[in-house]
Amino acid sequence: MSIKINNKYIKQFVSDEEYNAIVPEVEAALETVKKGTGAGSDFLGWYTRPVDYDKEEYARIKIAAKKIQGMCEAFIVIGIGGSYLGTRAALDFIKSNHYNNLPKDTPDIYFAGYSLSSSHLADILAVCETKDVCINVVSKSGTTTEPAVAFRVIREFLEDKYGKEEAAKRIFVTTDKSRGKLKELSDRNGYETFVIPDNIGGRYSVLTAVGLLPLAVAGVNTDSLLEGAEDAMNEYKAASVKDNPCLQYAAYRNIMYRKGKVTEMLVVYEPFFRMFCEWWKQLFGESEGKDGKGLLPASVIFSTDLHSLGQYIQEGLRNMFETVVDIKESKHTITVPDDPENADSLNYLSGMSFNRINHRAMNATLFAHVDGDVPNIVVEVPNRSEYSFGQLVYFFELSCAVSGYTLGVNPFNQPGVEAYKKNMFALLGKPDPALNELKKSLAERMSQD
Repeated sequence: MSIKINNKYIKQFVSDEEYNAIVPEVEAALETVKKGTGAGSDFLGWYTRPVDYDKEEYARIKIAAKKIQGMCEAFIVIGIGGSYLGTRAALDFIKSNHYNNLPKDTPDIYFAGYSLSSSHLADILAVCETKDVCINVVSKSGTTTEPAVAFRVIREFLEDKYGKEEAAKRIFVTTDKSRGKLKELSDRNGYETFVIPDNIGGRYSVLTAVGLLPLAVAGVNTDSLLEGAEDAMNEYKAASVKDNPCLQYAAYRNIMYRKGKVTEMLVVYEPFFRMFCEWWKQLFGESEGKDGKGLLPASVIFSTDLHSLGQYIQEGLRNMFETVVDIKESKHTITVPDDPENADSLNYLSGMSFNRINHRAMNATLFAHVDGDVPNIVVEVPNRSEYSFGQLVYFFELSCAVSGYTLGVNPFNQPGVEAYKKNMFALLGKPDPALNELKKSLAERMSQD
């Protein structure tokens, strides 16, 4: 049971000549990834991660997860971007987007440090006031503003609640192996630490301790997660587009881009997929959006968003294509009951499952959008299991790397992200001589507003 590409809804938009022309490019891009000869090759650790990981640390992750489960009712994960998006995507996909509200024997999981909202942080503290709490702060350097200031506040909350010595037993840190402010603080205070590998960037890190620790705390079968990724890794080594769904996806999306379709809309039909969409947007947005190039990654949840963005997609500017994730099997089956009075005139649906209705809505939308000149790529996923999630993460990571090299960019850096950070450091008065000129410039611009 593996991921497949259904090209039925895009073939009419792509000529044989266009497809055959790009095949050698994506196959060459895969070889660039496999051989590590492209730009950013220092960050290819994710490529073999499903098998090439520290087994001793993985065992410690499982031990720590059991310890956390026994110590707390609430587990706060502090991180931003790749330090939390993949984890949250996995939790919603595998467990539920209502995980905290469902009966379970594992702690509630809350996410903090991904914004600068005092209201959001205050709400988390209020919820956790009467609960036993552990935290996991995830940051390579420990100096990224959003998670660093949240950690200050939550650490103080823990120390006030338990005392400094007991609080230290409840703080788990995922950071650099040997350097950085957060590593120094952890060593000084005796926090248990796990490693963010040097050769894996944040948006590719969900299969490291970044994701594995909190997911293990939630009771996710991380062995199955890694197994799915490993099987995907082995399957996607195939150099031929014909046998490799990753290359097929990369080929179609790059053809669309060259034909002027500059927005890719990820379409899903399940609310539990919302945070996966956010992870996917970071993966492709940071990897491809540079050098004046790149598809704009956007997302919708149907059928909900058919009642908001559906009109635009159907008849708006013809600058987009859709990538539809079709999850073939559901964990749950609910059928429409019969109404003897047929008050809503819907008895033609009596006895029909919501899953079938949802898939019929997908088919209807695919037909309508294709008829409206919107190309659609369909990515078929077997189910919502840990194994399928591992496959799906690896599928998109590899296709993103291949797409980036096909586009002609470094898919592993994000130089544009640093621009806002420098401005924010300057505006907040960070003591750094290198920021002095920028501080003056921004002060002048602020005075003109």
